Amino acid sequence: MTIERTILQQLADWKLRKDRKPLILQGARQIGKTWVMKAFGERYFEHTAYFSFERNEELFQLFEQTRDPYRLIRQLKTITPEAIVPEKTLIIFDEIQECNKALNSLKYFNEETPEFAIVAAGSLLGVSMAKGDSFPVGKVDFLQMHPITFKEFLEVDMRNLHDYLEELTEIEELPLIIFNQLTEAFHRYQVTGGMPEAASVFLDNRGMEKVEEVLQNILNAYSLDFAKHAEKKDIPRITEIWKSIPSQLSRENRKFLYKLVKPGARAREYEDALLWLQHSGLVHRIFAITKPALPISAYDDLTAFKIYLSDIGLLRKLAKLPPEVILNRSPLYSEFKGAMTENYVLQSLVTQFEVLPRYWTSEGKAEVDYILQDGLEIIPIEVKSATSISGKSLHVYNDLFSPDLRIRYSFNNLKKDGNLLNIPVFLADWTKRLKS
Repeated sequence: MTIERTILQQLADWKLRKDRKPLILQGARQIGKTWVMKAFGERYFEHTAYFSFERNEELFQLFEQTRDPYRLIRQLKTITPEAIVPEKTLIIFDEIQECNKALNSLKYFNEETPEFAIVAAGSLLGVSMAKGDSFPVGKVDFLQMHPITFKEFLEVDMRNLHDYLEELTEIEELPLIIFNQLTEAFHRYQVTGGMPEAASVFLDNRGMEKVEEVLQNILNAYSLDFAKHAEKKDIPRITEIWKSIPSQLSRENRKFLYKLVKPGARAREYEDALLWLQHSGLVHRIFAITKPALPISAYDDLTAFKIYLSDIGLLRKLAKLPPEVILNRSPLYSEFKGAMTENYVLQSLVTQFEVLPRYWTSEGKAEVDYILQDGLEIIPIEVKSATSISGKSLHVYNDLFSPDLRIRYSFNNLKKDGNLLNIPVFLADWTKRLKS
């Protein structure tokens, strides 16, 4: 089952830029970067020359011997059946983090051969970049890739509903039959999450057992990455943080506590491990802010933060939450339901807005789940995992700061009341359009 990725349009836009540089496609392991690069080549170029530094160790020798991009192009032509022609060929360097010389060569491709279109990616490229290993600063473009969104999932799962939402132009209640169908589709997405293989297995009707197997294999691969690519001293700490995330999120306020990682654990001992997980794209770290002002990053409280996974399907599997609990609405599924919903909303927001959201607290009296900066706007966001919308936090924030817009995600219908916009959780991917 092919799930269309909206990032392909961003790649097409990059291709047409006059100031185009070699592109680094960033994102976590197993989110479909290789598929996207190859699909981009097939659709927008006459030829696609694909080179993997994980599968072909002979590539290393080429980049060890020379930095001359013209010479490299001549040598690359000898090991691919594809023609390498300026503007007509997409050159793909996959798993480029395995070869520092190749990563550094992007600088020379940019300076001397801009007529060649080059896209590079790697499972742990963010970790390599954080180390500064031979990184071509200022000589490359970046594009962030994320797991499959609910919008992308829905286009395959229920195309008619996807198209209906794409044509929404007014803030008005959805017909109940459509609302209920979207709710059911969203629960299916919560089970699979945005890992392409898991979503495709589900949409191909290959059974829930196969979905569970795929997700577990991905978690196992992540654990192997910890052991293979992290500093030796950080491996057990990365594992401890990773395994603690479900229990961290099951707490009422979700704030990350080192004592839940390991009794007696201290921040300075685990900071490098936490940064590794961030740079690998596996988690989002959301800081509390001391006040909602521009830019929100200037008001981060670095001692208070929450950790969410990059994908809710992986969060469900890491927490060992059976899919039937979500699909059958088990009454035992309550507190963690809130964590899953918050994680999903964040997962959706990071695909639409440039600035990573924060959260805000008021001396223990109120807590706003997310604070979103969009241009000159600062928008408080509350997330509810059911139809109950009790809670004073947004009211407290409204009284203190009088924002032009407040957003509440819940399982109530689409509605705007004054400066409060209620968005059904399953419409989170349409937030940027709905708030305009």
